[in-house]
Amino acid sequence: MEEVPGAVATKYVYDFSEGSRDMRDLLGGKGANVAEMTRVLGAERVPAGFTITTEACVAYMRDGQEPDDLPTQVDEALARLEEQAGRRLGDPEDPLLVSVRSGARESMPGMLDTILNLGLNARSVEGLAAATGNPRFAWDSYRRFVQMFGNVVRAIPGERFEDEIAAAKERAGVELDTELDVDRLRELADAFQRLYREETGEKFPEEPREQLTQAVRAVFDSWTNERAVQYRRLNRIPDEWGTAVNVQQMVFGNKGDDSGSGVAFSRDEVTGEPEPSGDFLQNAQGEDVVSGVRNTRELRELADLMPAAHAELMDILRTLERHYKDMQDTEFTIEEGRLYLLQTRAAKRPAQAAVRFAVDAVQEGLLSREEALLTVDPDSLDALLHPTFDPGEDYDVLARGVAASPGAAKGEVVFSAAAAVAARGEGRDVILVRPFTEADDVAGFDAARGILTSEGGKASHAALVARGMGRPCVCGASDLEIDVSAGTVSVNGTTLQEGDLIAINGTTGDITVDDVPLVEPEITEQFRTVLAWADDLRQLGVRANAEAPADARRARSFGAEGIGLCRTEHMFMAPDRQPKMRAMIMAGSEEDRRAALEELRPLQQEDFEGLLEAMEGLPVTIRLLDPPLHEFLPSAAEVEQEVERARIEQSDDLEELERTLERVHALSETNPMLGTRGCRLGILYPEIYEMQVAAIVRAARAVRERTGSAPHLEMMIPLVDYEREVELMRGLVVRTAEREGMREGDDYTVGTMIELPRACFVADRIARHADFFSFGTNDLTQTALGFSRDDIEGKILAKYIDRRIVDRSPFETIDEPGVGWLVRLAAWVGREEKPDLKLGICGEHGGDPDSIDFFARAGLDYVSCSAYRVPVARVAAAQAAIRRR
Repeated sequence: MEEVPGAVATKYVYDFSEGSRDMRDLLGGKGANVAEMTRVLGAERVPAGFTITTEACVAYMRDGQEPDDLPTQVDEALARLEEQAGRRLGDPEDPLLVSVRSGARESMPGMLDTILNLGLNARSVEGLAAATGNPRFAWDSYRRFVQMFGNVVRAIPGERFEDEIAAAKERAGVELDTELDVDRLRELADAFQRLYREETGEKFPEEPREQLTQAVRAVFDSWTNERAVQYRRLNRIPDEWGTAVNVQQMVFGNKGDDSGSGVAFSRDEVTGEPEPSGDFLQNAQGEDVVSGVRNTRELRELADLMPAAHAELMDILRTLERHYKDMQDTEFTIEEGRLYLLQTRAAKRPAQAAVRFAVDAVQEGLLSREEALLTVDPDSLDALLHPTFDPGEDYDVLARGVAASPGAAKGEVVFSAAAAVAARGEGRDVILVRPFTEADDVAGFDAARGILTSEGGKASHAALVARGMGRPCVCGASDLEIDVSAGTVSVNGTTLQEGDLIAINGTTGDITVDDVPLVEPEITEQFRTVLAWADDLRQLGVRANAEAPADARRARSFGAEGIGLCRTEHMFMAPDRQPKMRAMIMAGSEEDRRAALEELRPLQQEDFEGLLEAMEGLPVTIRLLDPPLHEFLPSAAEVEQEVERARIEQSDDLEELERTLERVHALSETNPMLGTRGCRLGILYPEIYEMQVAAIVRAARAVRERTGSAPHLEMMIPLVDYEREVELMRGLVVRTAEREGMREGDDYTVGTMIELPRACFVADRIARHADFFSFGTNDLTQTALGFSRDDIEGKILAKYIDRRIVDRSPFETIDEPGVGWLVRLAAWVGREEKPDLKLGICGEHGGDPDSIDFFARAGLDYVSCSAYRVPVARVAAAQAAIRRR
């Protein structure tokens, strides 16, 4: 990259002492927090170092090479670090060693790369041994460095190194890495060097500065590796952010039994209880703890082994939590009894821990209600609404592991992420079973119902990712013998193969092969408190989409303030309704059609009565029939096969089948989703809407007479383009209701779906004939973008995300610049014509927190979503209101 004459050089490197948590975008989350932690705890508690900025990574990705100024700035920062440490990188007598770690703006645990002990070579390892008087420690650190450098920088498979370690332990007759003596570690380091030459065709780099250059590039490159890309897709992290690189003086947890490394949470990371928790290992480096390869010890055991360090750690956790005003996830190392903090970040936690922390933090005076609500990820609340093992059912516990992420799940055993993804595509529920998981398994986490590993603890990759995704997870079930290559998992004489049933309880750690019933969870008191805060603070109403009374009752139990969408077509799909619906469609005249509709009317009325009664006076928005009529008939191919069969068999139903086939062909359309559907059905076949309206108002009257409470009834006309369509259909509704003795305005209101671009452009005209708008953002997205939802998500979307045309599915989160602008336009001009026009949204976006934030800014009155998303929407709506203050 050429220098611009006279330009001021960009600063790409910052010492920890120069940064703060306010520089997160530039220094990444880890760099900003280490800098802040240095200010809070002091340099004597946080090893010194420097951060290479995200801007350097962005330039590297853009230009294919690091910026010209970067090597010089790194040299200058390294010189300052060497002066502060009193040692030089690669010194043959007493070398400075550093770690090289990634650090994006948002935490991406396990997705990016880390290298420890950088600066060792064949000469400096001997100097380190002499300077520390601990040759075993020096050679253990060296073999670790060669292993991590080879794996991270040169992509040598980690299994190759693990195989060498396993062989070394077998030759030595020991079980643990820590039992290998110095001679065995020397041999292991030599074996790793040979493996490096075999895999790369090159000698292992001896020059420390070259090691650092390659390591920095490797961390930059890790931003674009497949697992990191997949993680960003799932967590909606922009590709263009890049990652920072943190270079930090090494402190060593592998110097003996008075040393160790661990992960500590300021509160229980699974339950949120106000007691610190975590994992640690004696005589180990941090990578041993988080990799999941070794089974860890619980943090409370540290109090017995190293009481002074444990007491200091407890005090520091309290200090950091008070400073950051959030639950903290820290990494620490104890070197010969002295405690060091390597990083801190806001702890990723499951929903039950999030709501527990929020409530406790307010009670403790740490946070206000508003601040506490903003610490809760609304999407994570889904996990509180998922099944658990039925407490009334007995089951045999096959094995137990670490309860790493709450909730219960059951499904078929699969041993790979690819198998989990394939199973999801086939509609099968699976449990991903692995000895330990790695970053490449992230797609399998998303596809599986739950995760089970035989190794690792609460801070392992499996535990962290599962909690972040809201998946039940049991880790460290050490009794399990998992053979991925053979496709078996064995324990206590039981052997399971791929496809066999297994069930896990991520709250207790139980594992069973019994088909335990799963039950819906009860909302805890803390959850109710958080939801009550949300209701006090939010301005958006929250309704649910529901058709059946049971769904309506469930929605109310989750806090829905009404039904925002009742799809009447779903009521015709029941087996006892389909013959009557088909008879109506097959009718050859209006008279016959009305006769068939009269048979359907009492069934529709019964459905509506149940729905209205369940909602007990809360608003219920009922959409008149929307889909094309052919959807209620078998496909032409199916009928043609039946006709052919009847002809061969000379069946008595041949004539009826031929008539059905003729009707199917008559109703077929080239593009039915843009054809005879929505209000067009009501205009072409007004008797259909007349039947539905009659059933609705009769149901409302019956409920009022039975309960003494008048239902809050809203009738909605779908898929309108023209104001005249609304005018005609509103007239039909009013006339039909008047015949039943129901008064417009007093007993019901009439509104319309806004789901076509033209309707948004002429919303002022449409508003003259509508009491409310409900944005159908599913169809509005399809028609505005020209996307078929089913086709694009299966064939196009992945490539569009890869090519950065879009960063997520527009059917999950609203396309704010395009579709969102249409919503804003319709809301604005609609209320210009009718200031009291009620505005809602009833598409899938109604349960998406980012979309909810947009709808709040757009001035809508309510969102409507599936019943299970109602708590999510309540909290997201409150957060939107808080941010707008």
